[in-house]
Amino acid sequence: MSHNIDYQYREIITRAVCGKGRKFSQATHSIAPSHRPNSILGCWIINHTFKAHKGKEAVVVEGSYDVNIWYSYSNNTKTEVVTETVHFKDNIAFEKLDKEYLGTDYEVSAKALQEPNTLEATVSPNGNKILVQVEREFSCEMIGDTKVVVCVKPDSGYQDGNEDASDYDYEDIDDEEFEDLDPNFLIGELEE
Repeated sequence: MSHNIDYQYREIITRAVCGKGRKFSQATHSIAPSHRPNSILGCWIINHTFKAHKGKEAVVVEGSYDVNIWYSYSNNTKTEVVTETVHFKDNIAFEKLDKEYLGTDYEVSAKALQEPNTLEATVSPNGNKILVQVEREFSCEMIGDTKVVVCVKPDSGYQDGNEDASDYDYEDIDDEEFEDLDPNFLIGELEE
C-alpha cells in the first residue's frame, strides 16, 4: 500500500567524525652500545607514549619509545643491555573527509593500531653499532561540525510538542519503500 506523503527536509548542524586517516611506518635506528657487539640476544620496545595535535593539512602524532637491546661482546663471553629513547613524528593525512565539514574548529584524536615493535636487530656491517628495524601504525580522526539532512513529515500531528511520542501514529512501511532503504546508511564503511 503506497502513501502520498509530503515530506520536507531539514538540515541539522552536529558534531561528528568528519575525517579519518591511518599511516603505517617503518624506521631503522642505529644504536651505538658501549662495547663492540658480537651478536644480538634480544631486542624489545617499551614505554611507548604519544599525543596527537592538528597540523596544517594532517594530524601530527608525536611520541617516543625506549629500544632495549641485549647483546653479547668480548667474543661472546659477556652480555649487556643498552637502552636508547627514540623520538618520532608522523604526519597522517585524512583519507576520508566529510564534504559537509564546516569551518576550522575541530579536534583530533589518534590511536595506535600497531604499537612500535622490532622487526629485526642486527650488528652493522662495520661491527660497532646495532641496527634496529621498527614498525608502527596509527589511525586518526577529526571531530568537527558537519551538516546532516533529515526527512520530516509535517502533517503528522506531532508538531507542537504537546503530544506524547508514544501516542504518535507510526505508519507501516510498504514493500516498495522498504526496498529503497540503504542498509549501510547507519553502519557506514568499516575499514579498521
